[in-house]
Amino acid sequence: MMKRCEALVIGGSAGSLDVLLKALPAMQGPLSFPIVIVVHRKHGTDSLLPDLLSSRTPMRVKEADEKEVLAAGTIYIAPSDYHLLIEQDRTFSLDYSEKVNYSRPSIDVTFQSAAEVYGDHLACLLLSGSNADGVNGLKTVKQLGGMVLIQDPATAQVAYMPAQAQLNVAIDKVLKAEEMGEFINLLSERRP
Repeated sequence: MMKRCEALVIGGSAGSLDVLLKALPAMQGPLSFPIVIVVHRKHGTDSLLPDLLSSRTPMRVKEADEKEVLAAGTIYIAPSDYHLLIEQDRTFSLDYSEKVNYSRPSIDVTFQSAAEVYGDHLACLLLSGSNADGVNGLKTVKQLGGMVLIQDPATAQVAYMPAQAQLNVAIDKVLKAEEMGEFINLLSERRP
């Protein structure tokens, strides 16, 4: 288990929004780390996603901006149609390169860049979804000592994404939607 969590990255696709809407109210802010959420969504749609998620939590929720410094207690949403990377100086970088796993933003891209920055102080959670985006990213997280979490595939609206992770990566914790908020609170309480 990690000593201290310095960032949590959550990735999901089909069926993941319902999970987020259940988990957010149970989180007791302010958290001691930022949360970055990468959800597959079509360009030009779901522009109200930050507002929708804000309605479920007192924590600040916003779309990530280029060169913005990650701040503890803030929930960042990956903008549609951009890959979201985390740089060594713990700022965001938006990238419009080719889709990865048919997706932009790609969960793999964000998981991998976060793992390279936060190493064994990173936790990543993969939710419901219909492709394997996120699995390779979780492999990198695991290799660099981070914590790998997945939604229980049996409870996922679309089980393929977390099930593929379970088949291909050593998972640290399998969580049902109703357990996620409390688990994230515990991560925030963990100190060096």
